[in-house]
Amino acid sequence: MKFEPFHDNVLVKCDEAESVSPGGIIIPGNVQEKPQRGVVVAVGEGKMSDDTWIDVEAKVDDHVLFGKYSGTEIEINNTRHIILRDGDILGVFVE
Repeated sequence: MKFEPFHDNVLVKCDEAESVSPGGIIIPGNVQEKPQRGVVVAVGEGKMSDDTWIDVEAKVDDHVLFGKYSGTEIEINNTRHIILRDGDILGVFVE
């Protein structure tokens, strides 16, 4: 299945939740922290605001950080994704 976001929406494939603590303790699925990182898979075309076209800043393959309670979670091909507005992305990880 393929998903194409509209307007200023961004589809992000979420990183996997940590299942083992740094001390080696196994963390059960019901108490694992929701990841706030992921990779941009698809972006919308942008939006119009005050007669000005605004492009989406995020690009495909960007590694991004987003708010813990942002967006809408969906599952595509048994993989967790989240749909975010471009403004919900807090920043991009750079090397």
